[in-house]
Amino acid sequence: MDEAVLALLYLTLHDYDRAWKGHDWDAMDRLYERGFICNPANKTKSVVFTEEGLRESKRLFERYFVIADNKGE
Repeated sequence: MDEAVLALLYLTLHDYDRAWKGHDWDAMDRLYERGFICNPANKTKSVVFTEEGLRESKRLFERYFVIADNKGE
């Protein structure tokens, strides 16, 4: 579940390292505890990725949601 949430956060990436935080709060708390995002418990509508979180979010997004092109493109 946490991997899916982290991957989906990448869909709403904006301002380089921010994502809208409309996901399961328990999962968001676990991602914070693992160091992938900054504390989601605030009044803003978005959460800030850590450097590691941004890399992992992109990797998981590509793993789960990007279809590889068989033509090498």
